[in-house]
Amino acid sequence: MELEFDFKEEESKIFGPVLRPVARVVLVNQNMEVPEYPYVDSGADISLISKSVGDLLGFRIEEKDIVEEIKGIGERGIPIIIKKINMRIGEKEFETRIAWALIEEVPLLLGRMDVFNLFDILFKKNSKTLFAD
Repeated sequence: MELEFDFKEEESKIFGPVLRPVARVVLVNQNMEVPEYPYVDSGADISLISKSVGDLLGFRIEEKDIVEEIKGIGERGIPIIIKKINMRIGEKEFETRIAWALIEEVPLLLGRMDVFNLFDILFKKNSKTLFAD
C-alpha cells in the first residue's frame, strides 16, 4: 500500500503562506468514526487531538484516567489523558495511544508513537507526504 497526501497551504503570521504536511486519518472508538487531517509531525512523541475531537469519539474522563501535562515549543503545558483507540490510514487499521487534550487550542498531530513504526514516511520536496508499508 502506498498513499500520497498533498501538503496543506496555511497562513503564518510571520512567514505568510506556508505548506504543511497533513495526512487523512480516521479515528475509531467503539462505533464512532471521525475523519481528520492532522499535521504529520516527526517531532511529536504521540498523536494529539483536541477536546472536541475526543468528545466526538465518545471520550469521557474516567476515575482511572490520569491527567498528565505535555509541553512542546514554549513553556505552556497542555493537560492530556492518554487513551487507546483504533486509527485507520488508507486501508491499514491499527490500535494506537493518543493524547486527548483537555483544552481546545491545540493542533491535531500525527506523532511517532504506534504510527511511524508501521509505515515508511517520506516528505517530498515540500509538496507531498508518502506513506508506504
